[in-house]
Parts: sequence; C-alpha cells; structure tokens
Amino acid sequence: MKLTQLLTSAALALGLATTAVAQDKTKVGFIYVGPIGDGGWTYEHDKGRLAIEEQFGDAVETVYQESVPEGADAERAITQMALQGADLIFTTSFGFMEATLAVAKKFPDVKFEHATGYKTLPNVSTYSARFYEGRAVQGLIAGRMTQSNIIGYIASYPIPEVIRGINSAYLHARKVNPDVEFKIIWAYTWFDPAKEADAAQALIEQGADVILQHTDSTAPQAAAEKAGNVITFGQASDMAEYKPLPRVSSIIDNWAPYYIDRTQAVIDGTWESQQVWHGIGKGMVKIGEITDAVPADVKAEALALKEAIASGEYHPFTGPINRQDGSAWLAEGEIADDGTLLGMDFYVEGISGQIPN
Repeated sequence: MKLTQLLTSAALALGLATTAVAQDKTKVGFIYVGPIGDGGWTYEHDKGRLAIEEQFGDAVETVYQESVPEGADAERAITQMALQGADLIFTTSFGFMEATLAVAKKFPDVKFEHATGYKTLPNVSTYSARFYEGRAVQGLIAGRMTQSNIIGYIASYPIPEVIRGINSAYLHARKVNPDVEFKIIWAYTWFDPAKEADAAQALIEQGADVILQHTDSTAPQAAAEKAGNVITFGQASDMAEYKPLPRVSSIIDNWAPYYIDRTQAVIDGTWESQQVWHGIGKGMVKIGEITDAVPADVKAEALALKEAIASGEYHPFTGPINRQDGSAWLAEGEIADDGTLLGMDFYVEGISGQIPN
C-alpha cells in the first residue's frame, strides 16, 4: 500500500473514531420559561444544568434556550432542540406540557422530562417538588411576624400548584394567628419584574406587611425593601441579596440531584418514564436560612415544623380543614391524598375572593 493510501486510511479511521466519540457524548437540553438570570425559578434550573456539566464533564454536552413563551413558541423550541440531536430534554414550566407531549410523539427515541406537569408517555416523565411544604413554613413565620395581620400574596397563574401554595401558607399562618387575612393578586405571569413590583406595591398599599410570591423575579423583594417594615421570602432560590431584611427566609428548589440521576439513566440505558413528586424529606425542597430578623422562638418553631414535615411526622394538609364555602373537606386527623392535591382547584375556609378561571 502506498504511503498516501496509508495516510488516507489512518485519517479516515481517525475521523470515524472522532465521530463515534462525538456520538457517544450525551446531549442534554433545557427549555426555560424565564431568563437564567431571573434570580428565582429558571436560575435554579440552570444551576441544575451546570451541575450536570460538573458531574459528567466531557461525557455530556448541555444546551438551553431561555425565555421561551408557553404555547406554540415552546413547541418550536423543543422541536429544534430535538432536531439538533438532544438525547434528553427537560422542559421546565407547567405551560410547556402540551408542547412537550406533541414533540415527544414525533421523536420517540428522545427522552423528555416535564417539570410540574401530570401527563406522561413512554418517553415522557414528569417531576415536581412539594413546594407547599415550604409554603407551610413560610406561612408560620408570616403569621407570627405580621403586625397588620394582612399578608399579601403575588400569585402567577390559577393552577393547582399555585392554589396549593396559597392554601398551605394560609392554613399555617392562621394556625399561629387566627386574625390573619390574605390579600391575593394574580399577576398572570411567571416572570415580569414590572408587574411583580406593581403587585407588591399594591399589596403594601392595602396594608400588607408580609409579601409572599409565586412569581420568579426579585422585584417584590426590591419593592418591600424600598417600602421598609415589610418582610418577604425568597421564591425558588435563596434571593440572599435581600437578607436579613426584607428577605427573612426562602424556598429553594434543588433540582441538581434529580437532573444528574436522570442523565445517568440515559447514559446507562435504564431511563424509564416515571412521575416524581419530592419534598423537604428528599431534599428537592429546601428552606433557606432563617435570618436573625426572625425572633428566636419563631425561628425554632419554624425549624421544628420543617423537621416534622421532612420526617413524615406531619403533613401540611391534615384535617380538620373545610373548603372556602364551609363544607367539610378533611376530618380531624385526615390527610389529603395526592390526587386531590394535584388537582386542587379550591380555596380553604377563611380565604376571601374567588379563584379566576
């Protein structure tokens, strides 16, 4: 064989080997509803993506698209990611559910993981965190610390996840302060700093001296800081730049272990469709540092509640609890089943106002 033929063969072999290595690299994609710098929901999901890179190094490539609107735009973005060779795609907002299912049917060899949804396929899993457990801890602190007895709540969309959070926070605020009142503003957005700031300001003007939020930016923290004498809680991430006041604690979504586990399953060929809903006990929900702005006895009470939830000793939805109209829901000692919680579409007794359609 001539030298040129040998070199050509060697180059071809090297090229094939390189291609094989490239094909062996697992590609993991993420579709985000907000920007990775939102300081909340998307920021924490992206920390999970970075944890995959740190865990697997060159064996994995991650890609992401941020600020993807829910709806038709989501289907286009997910499709593009699948066409670009992603092996596993995490779609990280409730409103991506139908788009995820539609794309998954077209790409049966791609694995999909949808956050906070409830529909699966052989190649679609769902995963969520029991955020309502963290809301219970926040509600306790809020009920103890309010001076005006008015707690404001910035809600995103009227879906069960958000309604559960409102109910859990209210129940635990009322347990420690029977005079507490919740004022709720529906922002109809996950991330819009201007809308969130306006909502916070409106609640403060209505007398709220505690602001809870189920939206993703730090704008409510900034509005509370400007107002003074108003406390807040970090949503999805620690939002620690606003501690010790107004941010006195937070709910932190810890996605990294799950993302690493599911990526490993794809690499190993063991991935199967599943539905996961973990909370404080499994570490998917964390309670951020409770600052010294919280009285020591209240802090101790909140930490005791956290531990009781983590151990399974206590469930935040334990009766007796009535529905908003006064009808019985849970009897003394009865615990809500997951099916009811996953479809929750009602307020508990004591919350005023109606849930929007």
